[in-house]
Amino acid sequence: MIARLLGLAGLAAVLLAAPAADAGDAKIRIAVLKFGTVNWELDTIRHHGLDTKNGFMLDIVEAANKDATAVMLQAGEADVIVTDWVWVARQRADGRMMSLIPFSRSVGALLVPKDSPVRTLADLKGKKIGVAGGPVDKSWILIRALATKRHGIDLAREAEPVFGAPPLLMQKALSGELDAVINFWHFNAKMMAKGMRPVIDVADAAAELGLDPDTPLLGFVFRDEWAAANPKLVAGLRAASTEAKAMLMTSDAEWDRLRPQMNADDDATFAALRSGFRSGIPADTARVDLDAAQRMFKMLVELGGTDLVGDAKELTPGVFYTN
Repeated sequence: MIARLLGLAGLAAVLLAAPAADAGDAKIRIAVLKFGTVNWELDTIRHHGLDTKNGFMLDIVEAANKDATAVMLQAGEADVIVTDWVWVARQRADGRMMSLIPFSRSVGALLVPKDSPVRTLADLKGKKIGVAGGPVDKSWILIRALATKRHGIDLAREAEPVFGAPPLLMQKALSGELDAVINFWHFNAKMMAKGMRPVIDVADAAAELGLDPDTPLLGFVFRDEWAAANPKLVAGLRAASTEAKAMLMTSDAEWDRLRPQMNADDDATFAALRSGFRSGIPADTARVDLDAAQRMFKMLVELGGTDLVGDAKELTPGVFYTN
């Protein structure tokens, strides 16, 4: 954490010292969910003028759901969306050339009520487990793989998975209708603030499976054609994102400013959301361990199959933007 903080702060200092660029008519249209956590970073960029400083105007387009952002990107109605690199790999395998700049390495955890008898993954046999993201959710797949490795059980068959929207699963978990839940990290932060406890973090599961938990999962995704025509915009977006991340890593005052839009009911929830976002900030958005990403992808191919990765069999060059 300290090394990541110092690295981001140092890079931000260099960027902040650079002369402002002229945004002119250059615009980046980014489609995001209205209440997605990426909005906290985008708000920081716009509030401090980091977009215009880096040569573009940030145009935020709200979308109803994740699928809608993907449709907007493919239709040319948005230049950038935020999604995971596994989706990008699937698109490239299908001939839709897209690339990604890392945004976050935040992943979820498997949580249970604080007084639950569940202590290990083996204790989940016969239990009702809420899973956000569907049956091919990456966190669910990794936890299933770890349960098989540790205990020789497949939770998809020996437990009762319940798939649903993240807010609904959070409410059902807090009300005791679920024995355990795997949710997106910011919903997990809210549940932990209300007393639920983790049985296993997905990052720890990945590490035990021989994967690199520092591999960023989410990123800013754009079409290769757009990036080739607008390399300065891509560079400007990366620079603005890096500066915003440095602010969010080091400045509590910045988080106090953002608090009204964070939907944090109390101080514990607010602190958990701030900490969770910070822990997900990549050390360097310009460099990704491609071997580690390849190992993770191969495991997802094996366990998720075509429902998750389509026709992709391996991580091909170009998923991570390198220009």
